[in-house]
Amino acid sequence: MSPALSKNQEQWSSSYGFLLASVGFAVGMGNIWRFPFVTGQNGGSAFLIIYLACALLIGLPLLITELTIGRRGRSSAPGSIIKVAEESHASKSWGKVGSLGVFCAFIILSYYSVISGWTLDYFFRAASGSLEGIDAKRSIEMFSSLNNNPWRLLFWNTVIYLLVFLVVRKGVQAGIERAVKILMPALFVILVIMMLYSSLTGDLKSTIRFLLEPDFSKVTYTTVMQAMGQAFFSIGIGWGTLIVFGSYLPNEFSIPRSSVTLIFADTLVAILAGFAIFPLVFGYGLEINSGAGLAFETLPLAFGQMPAGNIFGALFFLLLITASLSSCIGIAESVVSWVKEKMGLERTKGILLTAFAAWSLGFLSIMSLGSWSDFYPLDFISLFEGKTIFDTLDFMAANVLLLIGSMLLSVFLGWFASEQLIYDETGIKKASHFKLFQTMVRFVAPIVLFVILIMAFAE
Repeated sequence: MSPALSKNQEQWSSSYGFLLASVGFAVGMGNIWRFPFVTGQNGGSAFLIIYLACALLIGLPLLITELTIGRRGRSSAPGSIIKVAEESHASKSWGKVGSLGVFCAFIILSYYSVISGWTLDYFFRAASGSLEGIDAKRSIEMFSSLNNNPWRLLFWNTVIYLLVFLVVRKGVQAGIERAVKILMPALFVILVIMMLYSSLTGDLKSTIRFLLEPDFSKVTYTTVMQAMGQAFFSIGIGWGTLIVFGSYLPNEFSIPRSSVTLIFADTLVAILAGFAIFPLVFGYGLEINSGAGLAFETLPLAFGQMPAGNIFGALFFLLLITASLSSCIGIAESVVSWVKEKMGLERTKGILLTAFAAWSLGFLSIMSLGSWSDFYPLDFISLFEGKTIFDTLDFMAANVLLLIGSMLLSVFLGWFASEQLIYDETGIKKASHFKLFQTMVRFVAPIVLFVILIMAFAE
């Protein structure tokens, strides 16, 4: 079994707190606007079935892998991998895979916080009535003017890091766990309120047809790849965060059971979000869009027309704030854990250094949204041709580094970690179940991740 937590070592106070923190990290803004759209465009419930199959067959083994390494290592992502490697008589160089995950998390934090700043700005716009009577032209101009105002974006980005600092500096129980016990129930309550309102004022029938009626004629190879990618990124594999969260797990918590719960909770939020958003989209005849445009250009049109639109518009952006902030907190924790261990800093100094470094890099992303939008730093590389600083960081982290890191992590646990260590830590008692898990980690996950990686480069 994993080493017992030392007296001064941080840990989750309950499995409920751990699950809320993990779901909070996994549930991001992509769950709110992207997942429902991708589901509807790719065959509704047919896509959902494929997504869940991918999440359980690929995402679940990788999720168990990260939590297993974390609890066994009781350290940062690279530190935990090194400890498992030493115990398994493998090379300590595997720790570099953990460092890659931390680096990836740092990059994602730097630009994700900028997007999170959008939600704060729009929350106050909606609450103040600025969206009332807005038309399509004004909505597009509003979003464009925000991105062309670096000082406004920098202000909101600073607010995000201040909130992250106030939470993470207090540690696991007093900071992260306490915050998610407020944020995640709030997220579910807002989702339910938005669902009820959307169902009464919007087009629920079209939403059910869009999201839940299976249309297997839309299922193609690309659909399967999209389902795989959505499952992989939605769960949050490869960032190093789940390894760190696993390091705070008491021995009595079941890793497989917690992992399954996390996957279904993450999926549930995405489905609920679809029923909170798309009745409004269909009911008000809005264009079905994906990405940021849906949340920041299309939906404000509905909030500007509907009764009490300022209230429900503010609620919607509050929903995005809770989703984005809980993710930022989780990402920051994985980086802070490494900074504390590598530099010997106490937690407060660690989060200050992390926040300042990510805030500084984020300024480049902010500028690339506006006056630097025609600057493509890696344009000489075909893979990054036509990509701004913001786009380059996003593509490099989400489409390259995460996949490489997760693929290597799967190879490490499947082929180099002690079989007895894995058996003891996961608690998978049935020999057939353990064999299945081992097969997925050794063969299926690395091959699938490699294919996705090649597809990303080819695209």
